[in-house]
Amino acid sequence: MNPSAGATAGAAGGALAGLSSEEAARRLRQAGPNRLPRTRAVPGWRRLLAEMTHFFAVMLWAAAALAFVAGMPQLGIAIMVVIVVNGVFAYIQQERAQHAAAKLRELLPAMVSVRRDGRIAKVHTTELVPGDAVVLVAGDRIPADLVLGLAAGCSVDESMLTGESEAVRKAAGEEVFGGTFLVIGSAEGVVASTGGHTRLAEIASLTGRVEPPPSPLALELQRIVRLVAGVALGIGALFFMLSLLVGISWRDAFLFAIGVAVALVPEGLLPTVTLSLAVGAQRMAARNALVRNLQAVETLGSTTFICTDKTGTLTQNRMNAVEVWTPAGLLEISGQGYGPDARISAGGGAAGAEALRAAQRLSTAARAASVGRAVPYEGQWVAEGDPMEAAIDALATRLAGLGAAGSGGSGSGGSAPEPTRRFAFDPRRLRESALAGATLYVKGAPESVLPVCLGEPGAARDLVDQMASRGLRVLAVAERQLPGPVPDGAAAETLETGLTLLGLIGLHDPPRAEVRLSLQAAREAGIRVGMVTGDHAFTAAAIARETGLIGTPELVLEGHTLPEDDQVLAALLDRDGVVVARVSPEQKLRVARLLQHRGHVVAMTGDGVNDGPALQQADIGVAMGRSGTDVAREAADLVLLDDDFATIIAAVEQGRATYANIRRFLTYHLTDNVAELTPFVFWALSGGRFPLALSVLQILALDIGTDLLPALALGSEAPSKGALKRPPERRHLMDRALMIRVFGLLGPVEALMEMAAYTAVLLGAGWSPGAELPASDALMAASGAAFTTVVLAQLANAFACRSATEPPWRLGWFTNRLLLWAVLAELGLLSVFLFLGPVAALLGHAPPSAGGLAVALAAVPAVLAADWLYKAARHRRPAASAAGPAAPGSPGARRGA
Repeated sequence: MNPSAGATAGAAGGALAGLSSEEAARRLRQAGPNRLPRTRAVPGWRRLLAEMTHFFAVMLWAAAALAFVAGMPQLGIAIMVVIVVNGVFAYIQQERAQHAAAKLRELLPAMVSVRRDGRIAKVHTTELVPGDAVVLVAGDRIPADLVLGLAAGCSVDESMLTGESEAVRKAAGEEVFGGTFLVIGSAEGVVASTGGHTRLAEIASLTGRVEPPPSPLALELQRIVRLVAGVALGIGALFFMLSLLVGISWRDAFLFAIGVAVALVPEGLLPTVTLSLAVGAQRMAARNALVRNLQAVETLGSTTFICTDKTGTLTQNRMNAVEVWTPAGLLEISGQGYGPDARISAGGGAAGAEALRAAQRLSTAARAASVGRAVPYEGQWVAEGDPMEAAIDALATRLAGLGAAGSGGSGSGGSAPEPTRRFAFDPRRLRESALAGATLYVKGAPESVLPVCLGEPGAARDLVDQMASRGLRVLAVAERQLPGPVPDGAAAETLETGLTLLGLIGLHDPPRAEVRLSLQAAREAGIRVGMVTGDHAFTAAAIARETGLIGTPELVLEGHTLPEDDQVLAALLDRDGVVVARVSPEQKLRVARLLQHRGHVVAMTGDGVNDGPALQQADIGVAMGRSGTDVAREAADLVLLDDDFATIIAAVEQGRATYANIRRFLTYHLTDNVAELTPFVFWALSGGRFPLALSVLQILALDIGTDLLPALALGSEAPSKGALKRPPERRHLMDRALMIRVFGLLGPVEALMEMAAYTAVLLGAGWSPGAELPASDALMAASGAAFTTVVLAQLANAFACRSATEPPWRLGWFTNRLLLWAVLAELGLLSVFLFLGPVAALLGHAPPSAGGLAVALAAVPAVLAADWLYKAARHRRPAASAAGPAAPGSPGARRGA
């Protein structure tokens, strides 16, 4: 379709006309939604097959085949059931996680500004049609292939298509492609192609799907699984050789070896972790924190330093011009929001009238150099574009509605110059300008504008510091009458000289009410917070004081005075409450790197197009969902849907909970493995004279039957009350503390009770060590007692694993509803395995005797008591109370509670 056909053919006031809503709807029906064709997904049956043919599954298939060859069909069938059940379980968990991730991606802002019905409107990117007039500002993702009708200092990042990192300058009449980013300037363009007809769709169809590299958490889990699997195979081989040495047939020796290997391989660990991360991401989304990749959920819990921006994160991003200074005098403005009504104090007499006229001239110039506007929407005035520029537009409207008497009112804003050319803001010039006729209008940071003005602006410099010290964001406004036409290739720097200073605008952005409490929570959690902003140092310091961010003694650094020596700067930065103002994108990136070199896990917030590198460098890049640019959101790991600093703290809390949950079910899994391995150890140490308490089939029933649901329930445990009352945990998942708890306490207690129940039944049947084995009925009852003991001990273990510091009765027995249902299901399965005749016969056990059942029941208080004593002993360690909060990166900071 010809993009210029229809309603976009005309232009009004230099802007593209756009389409009508009716025409856009017709074209949408004709062209279809603006989305890339769906890549051909891997069929579900292939994904399921992959879960049954990975490394560990292939080992088990081989074991099953050998079992059939050795004449043990029950074992072969049981191993095949393990493979299928674990494969289906892993497939379901992966599907749930992918579905959750897809739902979360739908929450990402995907709106674009277009001209419809003669006004700028926000529509979803999928509703773009050929011929639409799209309005773009720096940081926007280009939503479709466009032909630029207007371009003001535009540069486009086309690295997604070309691989070239250098931005490409674009002029009116040139084509830009969907999926690229406008990094500098502003533009309007007409949609040429949408959806499957775009250049990006062509490349996507050729590229195919590329799998992302594994994350650090995935590598850590793979390390654990391979380690445990290696140990399992080694122990299995050892038992096979021991069996042959004590004279057992190779058939029985093979049975024992397979049993050990199958018992210890944690096949369900990886999918359980994936589901836990997905649950954590969904909980974060419910608290307005959108995770763009699941692994970031765990990393958030390890954050030790938050570098936060000021505007919109600590403040409300609701700019309001409250002071205007011109050489003729100072005006104070009192108004709400972006509406035209305000009370303006300009003084009386001729001086007041002159100050008002000068302020009107200044506001008109500032509005000409701005793109954002204040517009009515659903009965109220809202910002369209940059909130700061919307506040300037509201200021111009308020001042234009005043007569010489200075009485308040509202007006239409009067006539304003229509720029024919714009020189966009960039973070190095710190200003932007617009050309209207022969007049150049300039606005920007005072330290950027004042040096290029004529005369000595000494009074203005003093006023800048005074206004900034009151927490105001200060802009300088100037103009220049140009002597003649401006050449097309003229650079902004050559024109923005010899300016006439019109005055200063002081804008107030009130702090968020909840920020002070959130900062206190961060500090209680052992997290340091610093402000890294492009704003004036006095403004940043004032907001830092007002919110309670700034530390004692106060330290405020400025970008142009940062030490060149990295070690010196890193030492200055590594403190709570530091403020770094007037930073460039390169300096923000340097701040992130230096803090990481000091051992910190850094979360960096940003919303602008130039924040992308720092967000990518940080361990956790945090972008703004409301006010942020598409570039920032693309580079970030976490998107704040409400732009609120408090949401970062909520996300950290959930991240810590997710990390703790992974350790919970890892502890649960490994404890069970100790109990499953113990009967084989007793048998081997006795040279085969002590009967085997558990068979391979019973171990498989424990792994795929009773243990599965409690592990999932532990993975969904809510954050503990003390999650934000301790320093971040920066340690391996399988560390010394976990191994001591599993292999030195919980596992041995379960194993002891298991073997006690087994031995009690045998002794009750008249057996003594070294004597002939009792009748098969007694052996089956003894094995049933051992099996029951492990199930009941794991029931208690599930409650014990809910916390690494508190006993379950202090947490409340009924606070994890999923665990209650899982335990009930576990008891139901135990009843089926014991009392359903065919199942019990297949497993080779029978219901335990009264004595065996009594020992099995005693396993519940035994496990809980041992766990309570361990936690009490850890709690009483003198070092835990004597030592103060450990510095981030020190060994003490890595000790978890």
